[in-house]
Amino acid sequence: YTPDGPGTLRLRLVGDVVEATAWGPGAEWLLDGVPELLGSDDVPEDFEARHDVVREQVVRRAGLRIGKSRRVFEALVPAVMEQKVLGIEAFRAWRYLLRKFGEPAPGAPHMRVPPPPGVWARIPSWEWHRAGLEAVRARTIIGAARVAGRLEEDAGEARLRSLPGIGIWTAAEIRQRAVGDPDAVSVGDYNLPGLVGWALVGRKVDDAGMLELLEPYAGHRYRVTRLLESSGRRPPRRGPRLPVRDYRSF
Repeated sequence: YTPDGPGTLRLRLVGDVVEATAWGPGAEWLLDGVPELLGSDDVPEDFEARHDVVREQVVRRAGLRIGKSRRVFEALVPAVMEQKVLGIEAFRAWRYLLRKFGEPAPGAPHMRVPPPPGVWARIPSWEWHRAGLEAVRARTIIGAARVAGRLEEDAGEARLRSLPGIGIWTAAEIRQRAVGDPDAVSVGDYNLPGLVGWALVGRKVDDAGMLELLEPYAGHRYRVTRLLESSGRRPPRRGPRLPVRDYRSF
């Protein structure tokens, strides 16, 4: 949902050219932002790979750029839904609420546009429950919806973390998606420290160990985690998988 209203954007790669088509009141705003969405503002020339696996991925992923959506609140909502749950739980909640409160997407009526902040702020408690979100995450989204205009003006980490329910992990996820911050590390992520440690030193580490390993990459730490995620190097899975929880039955 753009500042000008709902819009739909379609991107297609034709040869080495990206073709963009947009529909709806927000079409012009979406088209204006395509270069930034594709990472035109990302300038990694000062980035220096210090590990073989990172160096290898820089070559393999030479076109990797950190793009930005320019929509802070729209990045905040799914990030809050993803707090401390499995992805399948967050996707289920997102799908339910979009089908219930999102309007048909211009040019693609089978899809849904995420509702604007005012709609999120008015969703009743029982609908959050039906979506599978407990009261804490629901309150966080409602509270953020009430100050969404200010968030679009200032999406700094300190500003985001001043909101109840927004911690270091969520702030980093928002900044990665909305402002294309190449240094935003998702501290507190369940899988990321193990992945970083395994890829760089061959063993799993905790958050503190991850930050120590990433310290030489200050300014580009999120970029490094993206490169490592694409490397395919992950620690072996041991033990049972986490259970899928369903708050709707509570």
